[in-house]
Amino acid sequence: MKKILYIIGLFGIMTFVTSCNDDFMERYPETSITEGGFFKNVEDLKTYINGLYNDGNLMSGGYINDDESDDVTFKTSMGDTWQMLYGQLSVATASGWANWGSLRSVNFFLQNADKATGNEADINNYIGIARYMRAYFYIGKVQLYSDVPWTDKVLGSDDPDVYKVADSREFVVDKIMEDLEFAAVNISATMGNKTRIHKYSALALISRFCLYEGTYRKYHSELNLASSADRFLQRSLSASEEIMNSGLFSISMEGTPAEEFAAGGGIYISTAYRGLFQSQNLSGNPEVIQWSDYLYQKRANGADRVKGLDYGLTRAFIETYLMKDGQPFTSTAGYTTKTFGEIFKNRDPRMAETVSFPGFTAIGANNSMPTGGGYDQIKFYPRNAEWQQRGGGTWEAIVVYRYAEILLNYAEAKAELGTLTQADLDKTITLIRSRVDMPPLSMAAANAAPDAFLAGHHPNVSSANKGVILEIRRERRIELACEGFRLRDIYRWCNGELQAVHQQGIYIDKLGAYDVTGDDIPDVALLATADDESPIADLPDEVKENLTKIAVDGSKGIILEHGTYGHVLLEGDKNRVSWENPKFYYRPIPQTQITLNPELKQPFGW
Repeated sequence: MKKILYIIGLFGIMTFVTSCNDDFMERYPETSITEGGFFKNVEDLKTYINGLYNDGNLMSGGYINDDESDDVTFKTSMGDTWQMLYGQLSVATASGWANWGSLRSVNFFLQNADKATGNEADINNYIGIARYMRAYFYIGKVQLYSDVPWTDKVLGSDDPDVYKVADSREFVVDKIMEDLEFAAVNISATMGNKTRIHKYSALALISRFCLYEGTYRKYHSELNLASSADRFLQRSLSASEEIMNSGLFSISMEGTPAEEFAAGGGIYISTAYRGLFQSQNLSGNPEVIQWSDYLYQKRANGADRVKGLDYGLTRAFIETYLMKDGQPFTSTAGYTTKTFGEIFKNRDPRMAETVSFPGFTAIGANNSMPTGGGYDQIKFYPRNAEWQQRGGGTWEAIVVYRYAEILLNYAEAKAELGTLTQADLDKTITLIRSRVDMPPLSMAAANAAPDAFLAGHHPNVSSANKGVILEIRRERRIELACEGFRLRDIYRWCNGELQAVHQQGIYIDKLGAYDVTGDDIPDVALLATADDESPIADLPDEVKENLTKIAVDGSKGIILEHGTYGHVLLEGDKNRVSWENPKFYYRPIPQTQITLNPELKQPFGW
């Protein structure tokens, strides 16, 4: 009985896959897919693979954000990561792990694909896509659990591998690389509208994963794998170079690199940067390697981040953005007490394309002052009213891989290997910054005087390239903000402690009313309690009636750092527990799974 339950829990009861296109379902009902009645030709392979594209365990795409990282402050616990940070996660409460039905779908295909007749290159193309998907699935498992059971076949109820011990991280990662290398060689280079996996998708995933694995092995001593780190960094570098040398991609420069939002206002915006995140079709964008078509993926994004009561971007994230002249914001006098109206002035234009600023107008209402404790996210926020409420949400094209990430991967891999030159920076970081009219990065200057703010966030960087590594990390945090990279980045750099602090939001110098829309009329009032309106008693009645009133006594979850002034904090957020190293870099396997398969062992410390 236990064996039957484990099969159901591990792989699900699906015969094929839960998401298929209508044409497939009409031709081959899900209950009748058999090894002998299908997989006869290339068209069958294509149909099966198309049915896997909606499985989020097998490919990236859809809803993108930096939830659970130090870039975000949340009022309520969300998944395992937040439960862990609040001391609520245990082997008894853990979720996850039991999504192995996705793997079964891929292995079922790979077990039968060689039965198809047709052009060998076409057959290998679809086998390559399936192996890409299997690699993507296992990357997620390794990043959560490190050692996991590797399975490359469909397991029957009597297969002894149902109860196999977890394979080592080294073994599983080598298997992942075998799949990805096959994919990069055999998947077609034809990109079409870029919404399907192609050769450069595989190379982009190699670039991304090898950078992750190389730096993870370098900075995580608990693995004892530092000696193999450079092998992965070198492969990230070579995959990035292949994409760069293809000549098929470039940084998108369409739009203005930088312009003042309002004359004399000193707030810079960039429609060139915005265009990547304000589109419903990215097939013609030269920077996009692969994207998620909203018609296929139908994922909501962006709109719920403005005025989101539970979600806000943090002070530490805001302070990472450089000044418009390239100097650190954190080296300016009085930066810690700059108000909401001051903090956006003369900053990197990407800041005002990512964070709601004074004068930003959401569709239907002025909407600048955050109410959730942190700064509101406007990256991905649709500026076209027709895009909202499409099927009950906001639908936009979402980038899966873009050229800027590849350039960042290239620069970081070279810096970690100790082979970075100024010429390398000029064709990567400087190129990315030129889109928004920001000054180039000088390797000599960065290494001569490493930024103290960054060094405090990354204390374990100690190489001769320390300064430039820190600046590359800054650039990555800014350029890829809210795109889902930050949590894995601080994990691979072994800087998870950044999560375990009471995150802060905007600075308030005193209770009272504030103009946050730039029209000189107060819009928001910060009050000691909901009933204490003394700070706004002298305002005209018509102004008071239109104010958004926010109590800072914790009744709405918000408090101020020093009671009546200071940075906005979330009441519940202060309950984060101390970081446990290395335990918190991993997630526990649910106890139910350990009971079913006693051969499974918990990751470090769990």
